[in-house]
Amino acid sequence: MSAVAALVIFVVAFFFIATEKVDKVKVVLIAAAAMLVFGFAPGAEVYFSEHEGIDWKVIFLLLGMMIIVGVLKQTGLFDYLAIWAAKRSSGRPYRLMVMLMLITAIASPFLDNVTTIMLVAPVTVVVCNRLHIPAQPYLIAEILASNIGGAATLIGDPPNIIIASRAGLTFTDFLVHMAPAVVVIFAVFVLFTRVLFRKSFKYNPEHVEAVLALQERRAITDVRLLVRCLVVLALVVVAFGLHSVLHVDPSVVAMVGSGVMLVVSRLDVSDVLAEVEWPTLVFFIGLFVMVAGLVHTGVITTFGEWVIDQVDGDFFTAATALLFGSALLGAFFDNIPYTATMAPVVDGLVAEAPDPQTGQALWWAFAFGADFGGNGTAVAASANVVAIGIAARTGHRISFWQFTRYGIIVTIMSTVLAWIYVWLRYFM
Repeated sequence: MSAVAALVIFVVAFFFIATEKVDKVKVVLIAAAAMLVFGFAPGAEVYFSEHEGIDWKVIFLLLGMMIIVGVLKQTGLFDYLAIWAAKRSSGRPYRLMVMLMLITAIASPFLDNVTTIMLVAPVTVVVCNRLHIPAQPYLIAEILASNIGGAATLIGDPPNIIIASRAGLTFTDFLVHMAPAVVVIFAVFVLFTRVLFRKSFKYNPEHVEAVLALQERRAITDVRLLVRCLVVLALVVVAFGLHSVLHVDPSVVAMVGSGVMLVVSRLDVSDVLAEVEWPTLVFFIGLFVMVAGLVHTGVITTFGEWVIDQVDGDFFTAATALLFGSALLGAFFDNIPYTATMAPVVDGLVAEAPDPQTGQALWWAFAFGADFGGNGTAVAASANVVAIGIAARTGHRISFWQFTRYGIIVTIMSTVLAWIYVWLRYFM
């Protein structure tokens, strides 16, 4: 009976999160409180249990990276890169789109895709306004690029952080297994945008001079600060890559890096902390408590046993189902709660795999599906919601369908390519 009640609480909360009828932070806090009050979550143990509680590694990894990005934002680095791209494109719409997508896709694996979008999108709007061209296609392309590019690393997309924590995967594991496919898929996507947005490319020669008049160097507010911050960021990225050798968790690397960044920057701590997405962190905490309720009452175990019975030893079919199923469900529900909910199920399925390579293939299929499913609809990933909010505030409203009609096509394309990659690399 407790399992049914816990599942009802979760499904109702999931409905409100997906439909955005109520602020998602309020939803998860109310649902988490219900799980604790009715005894469905494991009481005080929810603060300490790795599998039936809050995963503090995820929380502190996100917090550390948000602080690092908050300091970088003060240097004007992202404004500089966007203006530079606009000038190098000479005002040519497709060329501009490609350069903005490249900046977004390159930044997303190292600075999570939500943060990257928050920094790049406002500048994109300014540049498009100067060129007198609609900003919507460029913003949509950047969102799609961020969700694809973020799949390449452990910290690039929130689902990857959850999967890595649950599966014990390292930063290097993601670079070796995810990044090669992401590079190829992104290249195909860039070529595809030429056709996908062909009706949106308008060249206005008379407005190109306005873009060429922008001085990107003026965007850098403090050169010495920028140099110090880039050195610290480089060391953090190197530490992420070596954390399995150094035996230091990525969350510790991020927190140490954020502390060093604050020291070398000499900025006011309160100004930097104001850039932290506290609602996102609170959302994660509430979400972990919700999932703990499902684990503690046996819902996840029961579902996992059913999945294992259906697979019946055919792990390629299992990988296929995970990839396409995750992309489908992730397209209609925020991929963060979906990943947190399914991770224990996948963990149980991996335990039945005949060898480590097959087990890891299931995790990679799950990661590809969850990450690429984030492009499916306007509410499928946090980066989508953030960018659409920026667009609305600046007078470039993007409707649910306007984004979704592009997102569904890109999700299908990227998921099929990822499936071919998984088949060739792990099962052929």
